[in-house]
Amino acid sequence: MYKLVWEDTFQKPGRPNEELWNIEVAGHGFGNNEQQFYTDRFKNVNVQDGILSIVARQEKFEHRNYTSAKLTTRHKKHIQYGRIEVMAKLPTGKGTWPAIWFLGTNIDEVGWPACGEIDLMEHVGHNPEQIHFSLHSRTNHHLIGNQPTLALKIPGILNGFHEYAVDWSEQSFIFYIDKKEIVRFNKKDYIPKAEWPFDQPFYLILNLAIGGTWGGPIDDKIFPMTMQFQYVKVYERSV
Repeated sequence: MYKLVWEDTFQKPGRPNEELWNIEVAGHGFGNNEQQFYTDRFKNVNVQDGILSIVARQEKFEHRNYTSAKLTTRHKKHIQYGRIEVMAKLPTGKGTWPAIWFLGTNIDEVGWPACGEIDLMEHVGHNPEQIHFSLHSRTNHHLIGNQPTLALKIPGILNGFHEYAVDWSEQSFIFYIDKKEIVRFNKKDYIPKAEWPFDQPFYLILNLAIGGTWGGPIDDKIFPMTMQFQYVKVYERSV
């Protein structure tokens, strides 16, 4: 059984709730040669009519030719175990790279990937309708290609809103789309042959990257392109 510990249903128009969300401002490529500059401008991130929108645009900003937005709960809402549900509508088009993911709160002390990374949803526009679920650690990550991961083609996933969820316990991660179990990764299958940094607090990230090593070539005709959210809900086990 779970009980709700916090949620955002995006009912107050304007900027995202500052008690829950940070809006990152940066454009250094993030280790992936990404092409966007993340801003905190209303035109890139806003709440209207019960919807949080992250809008990617083709425009010159600082040293980049694209803008977008990235929200995190770091230092505000940390999560360790429980259930997380995110209702989202994904963007389309080559060069888009939306993600719903988590990083360990100790990233400043140990760096990535030792801090751990949980990817609840990743999608790259050059491979439409294929959703990626992954875990990364110091011994198992995408740079060496041995991380627990699943890439699944889901027809229709780019049409409308869908709920991406994960049940996270001391023993496993179970990923869902629209309440249907998609894949599970069990701790016992990776220990002791791999590190498991997932018994500690993490923070949530919502972002829309453009281009980069995985996002690939960018189709400039698609912009502006929007990633939208109806809710984020975080539960903890009640028994």
